[in-house]
Amino acid sequence: MTPETAQAAPKVLLHDHLDGGLRPHTIIELAQEVGYGGLPTEDPESCRTWFRQSADSGSLPLYLETFDHTLAVMQTAGGLRRVARECVEDLAADGVVYAESRYAPEQHLTQGLSLEEVIECVNTGFREGEALVAARGGQIRVTALLTAMRHAAKSTEIAELAVRYRDDGVSGFDIAGAEAGYPPTRHLDAFEYLRRENSHFTIHAGEAFGLPSIWEAIQWCGADRLGHGVRIVDDLTIQGRPFAEWLDSRKHDPRALVDVDLGDVTLGRLAAYVRDTRIPLEMCPSSNVQTSAALSIALHPITLLKRLRFRVTLNTDNRLMSDTTMSKEALLLTQQADWDLADLRWVTINAMKSAFIPFDQRLAIIEDVIKPGYRELGFPV
Repeated sequence: MTPETAQAAPKVLLHDHLDGGLRPHTIIELAQEVGYGGLPTEDPESCRTWFRQSADSGSLPLYLETFDHTLAVMQTAGGLRRVARECVEDLAADGVVYAESRYAPEQHLTQGLSLEEVIECVNTGFREGEALVAARGGQIRVTALLTAMRHAAKSTEIAELAVRYRDDGVSGFDIAGAEAGYPPTRHLDAFEYLRRENSHFTIHAGEAFGLPSIWEAIQWCGADRLGHGVRIVDDLTIQGRPFAEWLDSRKHDPRALVDVDLGDVTLGRLAAYVRDTRIPLEMCPSSNVQTSAALSIALHPITLLKRLRFRVTLNTDNRLMSDTTMSKEALLLTQQADWDLADLRWVTINAMKSAFIPFDQRLAIIEDVIKPGYRELGFPV
């Protein structure tokens, strides 16, 4: 898979944070407009480098601190519309044909906007971006996931807004933020409300915290999808040894997960349930390496989980902080974990099947956009 092929291939993105994907020059220009003087640099390339290096700390809490700067310039109607519009343009330029972009409305209120105004500004920006892409002959659809912060107390209010705007560009709900100390069951009222309203939601789980977080997200809260979910491998054994112990003994072998005999892998009950019920895993390799949720791209659990036929999807998480795109993620896996175009097509269809829009619309994108796109690249019918 060449860079050109990776970019041309239709891709679907389910886990991408709006406040984690700003263009560096946009951050600088918006900071000047709103009078924010906290940026580490006003040179776009230096800014890009600073975000990547700061996010490479190996700590999720430190990784999350980089958002102080992006959030600071996303507090006005114009700023939100611009960021949302540019998000759509950037994803389309990378070959993404469908995306769900998530953000926390409660984090954009410091300049007087209401929660409703935040949502409407972002939705407007998404529609403007789609129109610009269409005018250039491209094709993309972007919906929003409204996120509530795990440490805050607005989850039910945000969930109600997700339902209120679900026919106006919002496709679902999410909770995010530090997992340790903030279990998803703290927001059970919000999840129960969403289920009563037949509304979709995903939960960040199994990234910095392990199996208990995943178990609560699924069995207590009823999550449709798992944000990251990489720690589900804690419920696997290989050759009778816990996954982490087995991998530690082979951490210098970049092909360990490519070559392992699947007959030596045993699933625990939670992992088997996740696979059996086809719960989608929103996996983000580069981000997980940055936050120490994975040892490397080569040894990221996504490759083993793909081979075991979990419903794996490939995602960016935060394009600015990881200096990544969907094409880059695909190429990294090709170069370091033996992936090919067939694997990218498989995770793309997995993602489209798992999107939070109606079934007929998902099917139409698969049959009319994704499959024809791969046929044009020489992929057999």
